[in-house]
Amino acid sequence: MSERLLVSTRKGLFEVERIASGRWRIGHVSFQGDNVSLTLEDARNGAWYAALDHGHFGAKLHRSADQGAAWVEISVPAYPEPPEGYVERNSMGQEIPWRLIRIWALETGGRPEELWAGTLPGGLFHSEDGGRNWELVRNLWDHSDRKEWMGGGADYPGIHSICVDPRNADRVLVAVSCGGAWLTEDRGTTWRCRAEGMWAAYMPPDRARDPRIQDIHRVVQCPVRPEVFWAQHHNGVFRTSDGAEHWEEIGAVTPSVFGFPVAVHPADPDTAWFVPARKDEQRIPVDGAVVVARTRDGGRTFETLRHGLPQEHAYDLVYRHALAVDESGERLAFGSTTGSLWVSEDAGDHWETVSEHLPPIHAVQFSVA
Repeated sequence: MSERLLVSTRKGLFEVERIASGRWRIGHVSFQGDNVSLTLEDARNGAWYAALDHGHFGAKLHRSADQGAAWVEISVPAYPEPPEGYVERNSMGQEIPWRLIRIWALETGGRPEELWAGTLPGGLFHSEDGGRNWELVRNLWDHSDRKEWMGGGADYPGIHSICVDPRNADRVLVAVSCGGAWLTEDRGTTWRCRAEGMWAAYMPPDRARDPRIQDIHRVVQCPVRPEVFWAQHHNGVFRTSDGAEHWEEIGAVTPSVFGFPVAVHPADPDTAWFVPARKDEQRIPVDGAVVVARTRDGGRTFETLRHGLPQEHAYDLVYRHALAVDESGERLAFGSTTGSLWVSEDAGDHWETVSEHLPPIHAVQFSVA
């Protein structure tokens, strides 16, 4: 089991460690006071990557070769200059800038030091040298259907989920806010939209099932059964067991089918966890009670897990990257927008409060190094 958590927050990157007593405590802090939007640990070589959002001063990317003791700033994905006089607009008439706003996803590839990055406003980037150099995946950026992407909670569409097939690293699925899921089987040369079976309650009936505008909040892939994906969508939960050829809606989630994060058991494709909430204008836990929904039978039934979690006047929202499961499938963690962090040692049956006073939490990841 993993003994350390990397917690990305509005005011720094916090390392949370499991001590001899079995309790968890906050340890070293990197980038204290800075907005760390996402962290990635590369299990192949132990390197850590931290994406920072400096607002007016832009996004930055840092790499550590010694588990956070020292950090080196590296290059960030850079968009090309648009053609002279060209102003791009999506199907809603919104202008889409050709500049990096946020690094919203980081994932390792199949080759040594290969990385993928998803960004706002919808660009996918590829690096073969550990992030020292990035290249925009032009065949997705230049795809004619990209102008149908609309963006969800952010002002622009963004790539927030990247799933690299462990059997074949040329096969990569990415998910876009209000842009569906896109699959390449040749490392980015060609792309297909793979969101058939999803539907969008927020769209007119004639467009509700258009795969190009589905607002997927998060997609995860089961490592031992890579053809199985789970998706938390804006108006439901979906699962596919045929490599994203077709998605099946899962309606049994309690107390709500709305939420942002999802985690799948690393060795059991039928076991997954969600953190439900009320949708749209409210975006708070149902009835002010924080719960985790778990299925162990592929979505046919769900358990509502609440032991150790606040059950009244709790208004913790959990972002799409803020729920994690370790390699054992028994240890989970999630953090909230109000700075609360919880850990479970028994697959979610019981939860321990690690802190209630962290800055707003963007993402959590178990460290395996």
